[in-house]
Amino acid sequence: MGVTRWIRRAVAGAVIMALVLVGGTALRVWYVARADERPNVDAIVVLGAAQYNGRPSEVFAHRLGQAKELYDQGVAPRIVTTGGRADGDTYSEAESGAKWLTENGVPESHTLVVPKGADTLHSMRAVSQEMRDRGWTTTVVVSDPWHSLRARTMAEDAGLEAWTSPTHSGPIVQTRETQAWYIARETAALLYHNLFAAESMSP
Repeated sequence: MGVTRWIRRAVAGAVIMALVLVGGTALRVWYVARADERPNVDAIVVLGAAQYNGRPSEVFAHRLGQAKELYDQGVAPRIVTTGGRADGDTYSEAESGAKWLTENGVPESHTLVVPKGADTLHSMRAVSQEMRDRGWTTTVVVSDPWHSLRARTMAEDAGLEAWTSPTHSGPIVQTRETQAWYIARETAALLYHNLFAAESMSP
């Protein structure tokens, strides 16, 4: 009986710890999604999303618009665009983003295209390397609200000092159901990163 009781208590304790970990992570995802940090930094990093023959998707266009707003306010003197090229595409996400920025008033010389990575992890590794090679170490990361904590965590794991300024408009933030789904997804993705991938990000 004593052993059985100990096992039950151990299992109950493990379940409680898991619930606290998941709940705490979800709360952090929610909290950072509402933050809008605008310190002066070396570069604004806008994470890529779908593009169609050089035209950013609606989600990507909202991210780019947010990055341009930060640039116009003097948060940083340059914008870094990220994201690779899918099979058959003429443009990478990064090239599409830089094209949109220059068409909307940002000088081409004030953009840096990093056309690498098919996901946030690999894109942020490439961005960190390019930035640190130039002596840039601080950034404001622009993405969707629910993605912001994971993006910032990956930037920090890759050796950058990072803040976030997420978009607050667009299809991803339209309904409570959409928001709840993305919070759940990002909570799981961040926990996976912290458990299995964070150490590999170290510069």
